Amino acid sequence: MTTIAVVKKNGVAAIAADTLTKWGTGRESAAYVADNDKIVRAGNAWIGAAGSATFKLIMRDYFARSGVKPRFDTTINIFKTWQKFHVALKERYFLVTTSDKDDSLESSRFDVLLASPHGIFGVGAHRTVQEYLKFYAIGSGTDLALGAMFGIYDDPKLSAEQIALRAIEAAAEFDDSTGLPAVSHAVKLKKR
Repeated sequence: MTTIAVVKKNGVAAIAADTLTKWGTGRESAAYVADNDKIVRAGNAWIGAAGSATFKLIMRDYFARSGVKPRFDTTINIFKTWQKFHVALKERYFLVTTSDKDDSLESSRFDVLLASPHGIFGVGAHRTVQEYLKFYAIGSGTDLALGAMFGIYDDPKLSAEQIALRAIEAAAEFDDSTGLPAVSHAVKLKKR
């Protein structure tokens, strides 16, 4: 699994993720995997996905293709970007779209958090887009990361990136599906 955290504070948006890959009961730590950064650059945003490790490669390929102009500035533009991406997931990347009979919408099968110059956002598997005002986390260590960020967010000495990294460190300490080292990226926020 994975743990990903985003934080917005003092004019900066930051994202951090662990580097552990799990395959069933097997663990592949950063000491054994060369490409262990789970955060992908897409346009002016940094995106981290919780789900199959393949989604990292798919996002890198899709957003690097010429003609793909992602917009990560508002919830509606992120939704529109993700709708186009979902079509490509099915047509180009062979996403298995069979859903639970209770699903109202077809699932993209993974959740993401992103940090852009316009804020911090999350996109759920059914393409629900949320903008977060302070922080959020996804993945197997979500509860631990959220608790850590809640406890330290107001510390004036800590930057957005430091808070995001500490969230991943807290998750790695207690969640067996989250592993260090953590990787982070930050971007300066544009004034609205």
